[in-house]
Amino acid sequence: MDFFKTVEERCSTRKFSGGPVPREALEAIVDAGRLAPTARNEQPWEFVAVTDRLRLKELAGLTDHGKFIAEAGACLAVLSRPTKYYLEDGCAATENILLAATARGFQTCWVAGDKKPYGPVVCRFLGAPPDFTLVSLVAIGRAIEPARRAPKRELAQVLHWESY
Repeated sequence: MDFFKTVEERCSTRKFSGGPVPREALEAIVDAGRLAPTARNEQPWEFVAVTDRLRLKELAGLTDHGKFIAEAGACLAVLSRPTKYYLEDGCAATENILLAATARGFQTCWVAGDKKPYGPVVCRFLGAPPDFTLVSLVAIGRAIEPARRAPKRELAQVLHWESY
């Protein structure tokens, strides 16, 4: 899929069919996350793929706004070891994951992790080292209904030349 078409088509989906996401697709999607830009080339991220139906339900139950993870085909957790720019690096990886999943024909939804009270609980659930932080959870799968992108402000409303 063309890059700009992928960006245009990417949207958040919260109603999944529950069908599986093939392992090779998840590996390719995570590989895109691995290739994200990173401050000082620290690459502080680690990724955990959850595909087991029972574990998806348990993971969903740990979040406050990610209950739909239970019906996704998979969930990718973006974790980070402590570095100065862990959040920027983890968010760059998360965005690459969202776009790669879209390019492969899947729908996604980004669930916040950093600064959420359930972040450390999710890290323990996933078996992450104690000093790691949950940056995000990404639900991935096939939507029950056609995805619709939320309205976005026009370019002229957000682009300023030379100064605000």
